[in-house]
Amino acid sequence: MQRVTFDLDVMRSFVTGIELGSFAKAADRLARSTSAVSAQLKKLEDQAGTPLLRKSGRGMVLTEAGETLLGYARRLLELNDEAATAVRGVQLEGRVRLGMQEDFGENVLPEVLGRFKRAHPKLRVEVHIARNNVLLQSLQSGRLDLALAWETETSAPNMEHVFTLPMCWIAATDASIEATPEASEPVSLVVLDAPCLMRSAATNALDRAGVPWRIAFTSASLAGTWAAVKAGLGISVRTPFGLPADVRALDSQQANLPALPKLGLALYRSEADVSPAVEKLAELIRQSLRS
Repeated sequence: MQRVTFDLDVMRSFVTGIELGSFAKAADRLARSTSAVSAQLKKLEDQAGTPLLRKSGRGMVLTEAGETLLGYARRLLELNDEAATAVRGVQLEGRVRLGMQEDFGENVLPEVLGRFKRAHPKLRVEVHIARNNVLLQSLQSGRLDLALAWETETSAPNMEHVFTLPMCWIAATDASIEATPEASEPVSLVVLDAPCLMRSAATNALDRAGVPWRIAFTSASLAGTWAAVKAGLGISVRTPFGLPADVRALDSQQANLPALPKLGLALYRSEADVSPAVEKLAELIRQSLRS
C-alpha cells in the first residue's frame, strides 16, 4: 500500500476555508487566488482518495470523510505551528499577563499553558482568574496584557471577537422545573454577585415573560454557583461551555422558560501592538477553543 503524505499547506487552505465558511475568503486570507485554492482542494481529495465536500443548495458541506479529515488537519497544523514556534521562539524571555473567566479555567487553561511553556520555556505566564468587569478594568489599567472575556454592550478597543455562544438555563441533573406565570412558586435563581451579564439576562428574560422569580443564592465565584445548582437551590444561566458534572442545560421550551440571548466571547489586548509572545498566546487560546 502506497504511503500518503499530506501537504500541510493544502491542509491549511482546507481548514481555513471550512472555518471561514468560504474558500474564496480563505484564498483572500492566505493571499492566494481562488483557482489556486480550488486546485489545492482537488489535490487533497486525490490524496485522500475520496470526496471531502458535497453540494448542499448553493454551497458545499463536508462529507463524512471530510469531517474526519478536518479534525486530523487541525491537529497536524497545530503541531506544525507549535514546532515552528518552538524552534524560532526559544530565546523569547519576559512575562505575559493573561486574564480569563472561571468558565475556561479547567478546559482551556491547562492545554494553553502547557503548549505555551513548551514553545517558550524562558517566558513566564501570570494568570489571573477573575470576573468580567475586573478583567476589563485590569486591561485598561495596564495590569494585564491579554484577556479572554465576555463581550459587553460597550465596545472596547483592541477587541477580537472569537465566538458567539448561546446562554442557557442550567439546573441540577435531577431537577424538576416549573416556570410559568401561573406557577405557585417563583423561579429560584442562583446567580453571581452583581454586576453580572448573565444575572441581568436571566432576570430580564423572566420579567419580559411575566414569570415571577426570586434570588435564592448569590456567590462571588462560579464554583459557589455550581455548588448551589448541584444542591438544588435553584437554576442559573451560563453558556454550555465547560459545564461541570451533575448539572445540565435545560431545553427552554420543555421547561417553560423564556429564551435567552447569545453572548459574544472575545480576546482583549491591552494595546494595539502587543509583543509576539502575547500574539502567540492569543493564537493558542483560539486553537484550544476551536478544538
